[in-house]
Amino acid sequence: MLAIIGGTGLAALEGLTLEDSIVMETPYGVPSANIEKGELNGSPVFFLARHGKAHSLTPHSVNYRANIWALQSLGVTRIIGVNAVGGINASMGPEVIVIPDQIVDYTWGRQSSFSEEGRVIHADFTYPYTEELRQQLFAAANKVSVNVCDSGVYGVTQGPRLETAAEIDRLEKDGCDIVGMTAMPEAILARELNIQYANVSLVVNMAAGRSEGLITMDDIQRVLDAGMGQVRVLLSAVA
Repeated sequence: MLAIIGGTGLAALEGLTLEDSIVMETPYGVPSANIEKGELNGSPVFFLARHGKAHSLTPHSVNYRANIWALQSLGVTRIIGVNAVGGINASMGPEVIVIPDQIVDYTWGRQSSFSEEGRVIHADFTYPYTEELRQQLFAAANKVSVNVCDSGVYGVTQGPRLETAAEIDRLEKDGCDIVGMTAMPEAILARELNIQYANVSLVVNMAAGRSEGLITMDDIQRVLDAGMGQVRVLLSAVA
């Protein structure tokens, strides 16, 4: 069973034939929003808005554990996380869709594991994204003629503020191609529960110090409006 976790610009999944809106309680609290169950392009799918329906949850305050636990309890075996990111690599500019293959985690203070006293989970995280699911995304992109970048290192920052130019220089030296705030701990929590996980990142702006002027939310919104249409086409083909 597939679930899609939508980020900034994807608080609702157009084309989803809604069958149910599920209120969940978990041992870790309440998920970001009701989990929507329905059909997308004829296939069953769950959808969860990572930041809530009103986009009211900041990246560091999302209850990632509740989100992933709730989806697993519903029988989800595959998750595609959708993110809006900044481009560090010059080839990954606005409206480029990246299917990253690696992560560098710079976040702190987030509840990043289901491990607890008496239950320690040492999950292999060499390759943070499930290759089988990544290949399904590539096949879907080819089927519907959506151009994607098939690799990239996602640098995950704490947020909610955007980064300084010096911080982006550091991320670039560390090998990061894109920067965002929500890929972790979502990916490792899915791994701990043996759920396949992959990411679709839409580049909405060049990162700090990589563009001619300041980053404005108006500019980001314009790219979101244009680029998320392509992301939706891609997701429909995977489902």
